[in-house]
Amino acid sequence: MYQNYKNVEHVKPGGLELKDRLVGVQRVTKVTKGGRAFGFSAIVVVGDENGVVGHGLGRSKEVADAIAKGVEDAKKNLVRIPLNKTTIPHEQNGKYSGARVILLPAAEGTGVIAGGPIRAVLESVGVQDVLSKSQGSSNPHNMVKATFDALLQLRSAETIAKQRGISLEKVFKG
Repeated sequence: MYQNYKNVEHVKPGGLELKDRLVGVQRVTKVTKGGRAFGFSAIVVVGDENGVVGHGLGRSKEVADAIAKGVEDAKKNLVRIPLNKTTIPHEQNGKYSGARVILLPAAEGTGVIAGGPIRAVLESVGVQDVLSKSQGSSNPHNMVKATFDALLQLRSAETIAKQRGISLEKVFKG
């Protein structure tokens, strides 16, 4: 799922205190010759509010089952996101299908300036101060994936210094 990203650190769910957030539940209909078959799909984001987050999709005939399946799927896709105290290390754009997301670091005390699916993802990561803007599609599936695209591209100063083979001080001076 995260093959296109460098430096993605996958995390096992064991030992973590994960909290799940329901992003959205949709009723889906399959039309057959015998009539309409109704079901539900649920988008769920889980995180430990300390840099670990994952998202999942669950589908079932019952809402509760769909949510439970979404949580299990999200636990299989946990990744670690680099944070800078209560915000993100740098500005980052994310894109998935027709949805675009812009994330900006904010001063302490700003809060999470984001709506809907983006807010659910950022709060699950543990970001407390961030500015965001969504453009294009408002489809919750695509907005969650666009937010993940932006978060997975984030790099900490330590990672950048290691990749360049220079000291941490030179990263900020240079």
